[in-house]
Amino acid sequence: MDDNKTQSIDLTRENLAAEISNLWVSWDQNRADWKEEKKELRQFIFATDTRKTSVNKSTSWKNSTVTPKLTQIRDNLHANYLAALFPSSNWLRYEGGDEEDVAQNKVDMVEGYMRTKLREGAFETIISDLVLDYIDYGNVFVGHQYHNDNWIDPDTEESINVYQGPKPYRISPLDIVFNPTLRSFEASPKIVRTVRSVADFLREWKERPNPDYDKEVVSKVRAIRSASGTNLEEVIKDDGYTVDGFGTLHEYLKSPNIELLEFYGDMYDPEKDELLTQRLITVVDRRWVLRSVPIKTHYGRVPIFHVGWRSRPDNLWAQGPLDQLLGMQYRIDHLENLKADVFDQIAHPVIKVAGSTVEDFTFGPGEIIYLGTDGEVTFERPDATALNADTQIQNLMDKMEELAGAPRQAMGIRTPGEKTKYEVQVLENGAGRIFQAKVSWFERNLVEPLINDMLASCIANMGEHEPARISREEPTYGTKIFQTVTKEDLKGTGKLMAVGARHFAEQARFVQELTQTVQTLENVETVKPHISGIAVSKALEDALGWEKYRIVQPYIAIHEQAEAQRVAQAAQEQVMTEAQVPSELQPQDYVSPEESNEIGPDEAQAEGLFS
Repeated sequence: MDDNKTQSIDLTRENLAAEISNLWVSWDQNRADWKEEKKELRQFIFATDTRKTSVNKSTSWKNSTVTPKLTQIRDNLHANYLAALFPSSNWLRYEGGDEEDVAQNKVDMVEGYMRTKLREGAFETIISDLVLDYIDYGNVFVGHQYHNDNWIDPDTEESINVYQGPKPYRISPLDIVFNPTLRSFEASPKIVRTVRSVADFLREWKERPNPDYDKEVVSKVRAIRSASGTNLEEVIKDDGYTVDGFGTLHEYLKSPNIELLEFYGDMYDPEKDELLTQRLITVVDRRWVLRSVPIKTHYGRVPIFHVGWRSRPDNLWAQGPLDQLLGMQYRIDHLENLKADVFDQIAHPVIKVAGSTVEDFTFGPGEIIYLGTDGEVTFERPDATALNADTQIQNLMDKMEELAGAPRQAMGIRTPGEKTKYEVQVLENGAGRIFQAKVSWFERNLVEPLINDMLASCIANMGEHEPARISREEPTYGTKIFQTVTKEDLKGTGKLMAVGARHFAEQARFVQELTQTVQTLENVETVKPHISGIAVSKALEDALGWEKYRIVQPYIAIHEQAEAQRVAQAAQEQVMTEAQVPSELQPQDYVSPEESNEIGPDEAQAEGLFS
């Protein structure tokens, strides 16, 4: 590009873009200490050598073995959280808000449609990544976007729809900032930072141009990256700010990346003296406003959701389960390597030589040392008390497990002492109370609003009808069939409920308590007549998720017994009837010559018995 064309590029920063960029820098700098803590925690989680952490990076200790207790707790929590969130395929439930919603057909339609979309959109895989954020950072951020993905058949060049529907996407806690002093995350404006390659940005613009993007700004983005010459460099030299991770602005513009800052919320535009409410404003290169459009909301909220593991007072940045265990991990590694160093010093002690009449020698097995009259050789070994550090290390590991809220029973470690079945259940419920509270908090404050917002997105964007896999009880007893679903089938006043974690905890407690109570009351004659067997059966059916199998039906066992008696009686009558028929009239089973003791025709003819 020549200098004249370079000068035609307006590089002046727009006021609104500058306001949003400065807001990102301010909020990001305010959490600098938090980011350093997370960086150190990540080093410990994935460390293979303590010299890569702060344990003995600057010391002269010989041993640097890492004991991955934090990593084991992380994996344990992740596995148990997922097992509680998705204990079965029935973790999703639709609760109607009126009589029309309660109709079984509506419930089946909504549940079947959403299960189909969640399965095709790899929902559980995304939740798995979010659970790791829940453990590592203590903060989870997720949004969703409606997709209409097509694939071109290379043979027929036919466009085939691969997936149509909403998909959640993870937002890294390092790529989002907000005002942490407000009363809630929903009330705070948010800025999400994304970095994309120039090639991806331009290819998407060419194939699917976003109607909300300012075409003139897109042209500037392309032109500034193809410009050269001293004029452009002189213009950007005095900007005096650094783009995250790219050095100076000049270095950033020469890189193959484009930075986008997406602002969600209310913003004052000083240039136009205008208050922008509920806006999505995208800033590119921290210089221009690429788009400014109203936020498309379904429930009057920004489609970005947040949940924290341990809430802080007056601070929306929550604490994670591993944060306070970092020092204990440091202590474990320190003791482990200190013990190893003591072992080394005992095996290879410091040699103390006294006097000048000791001949030179090499320390080793079977070595002979010649001493003079005043010579002496002794070995300085450390106190072996440090070798007892195993007990301290084990105590620290056990304590870390408890403080993280991971019940030891879930790892297959049984607490000491003989217990009855009821006592074991009580202890498990008590030991896992922190775990159940944290996983239910995640489910209630992240998964539920997310799936309800995704359902609203489906209703707003779907066509006339879409196929869904519906589970029917009649007449096929739960056989899954495909059925078309329309917008009217999905509209309602009900709400989707994620009941995996709550059902996981309540099921075990309720079934145990109900069984114990019924067994106790069975022995009380004055109470026994008032216990409803049908009600108890229905309660068990609801708790254990037996509805689709139709296991519980009033007096079904009596009907089945009567049917069994009728079948047995019919079979007995058939046997008696066959017994009254002469044997020569009864059909005979064919018996091969090999299986019979009689001589077959061929053998008889061979012996000359037949003419």
